[in-house]
Amino acid sequence: MPASVDTSLLPASTTGAAAKLAAAHAAEHPLKLYGGWFCPFVQRTWIVLHEKRIPHQYVEINPYAKAPEFLALNPRGLVPTLAVPVDEKGEGKKRKPLYESSVICEYLDEAYVKESEYGPPLLPRDPYERARCRLWMDHISGKIVPGFYRFIQHTPEKTYTIEEARESFLGHIKTLAREMLDGDAERGSDESGPWFLGTTFSLVDVMLAPWAKRLFLIDHYKPGGLGVPAKDQAGADEEVWARWRKWFDAIVARQSVKDTWSDDEQYIAAYKRYAEDTTQSEVAQATRKGEKLP
Repeated sequence: MPASVDTSLLPASTTGAAAKLAAAHAAEHPLKLYGGWFCPFVQRTWIVLHEKRIPHQYVEINPYAKAPEFLALNPRGLVPTLAVPVDEKGEGKKRKPLYESSVICEYLDEAYVKESEYGPPLLPRDPYERARCRLWMDHISGKIVPGFYRFIQHTPEKTYTIEEARESFLGHIKTLAREMLDGDAERGSDESGPWFLGTTFSLVDVMLAPWAKRLFLIDHYKPGGLGVPAKDQAGADEEVWARWRKWFDAIVARQSVKDTWSDDEQYIAAYKRYAEDTTQSEVAQATRKGEKLP
């Protein structure tokens, strides 16, 4: 991300519930999460730390003006970055870095397994079900998330219309919602719940949660808004969109999602340049070029 980005346009730090959570994890700790409050990839990691009650230190940084000590840990300079202590007791100062939000989330789930301390695993123990979850995590990261940026970065000068961006994005969401419906049918009514795995919250839900919270930005900035059909207005897709609404209502109400969220006004300010397609973040640049997100 170029250092020439005007960071004065970004609010400086967390507010609201996220500020309280950051303050609660400001003390020195061997396990450190380097993040930026506005970044949905950071929020993924923060949600997992919260869900599993993993002790850690949260370090707010500006990824557009990277400090040398941060670049020494992660030369790519991207957030989230997890600094993992080299020795198991965490007594030394040396750290091993991890980055890429999905990698960090799986590491945390695998490294902190004592259920009495860290709760149940966020991926199934059954090898097939775990692999199936990863397929749908990939659908979220490879289809839904890029579709969000293609939608919110649409401007009249684009070679595609906003209707095409909307249709493509909602199509990817419908594909996920249909899979949830199929899973519900296989599990039966006794295990019917709002999550991808029914009554069990998982990393599949975590992967999409930050963008579910940011969908209001499309309504705020884009002509015609998000376009999800209202109840009883979806025709043949009524059941699919009902399942989506069930998941959406549950995820935005999840405590870990609410506690890692700053005030809405912060995101409206931060995403204005995405809506105008003037931001120079690596995600935005990749979206413009039609490339895979970093």
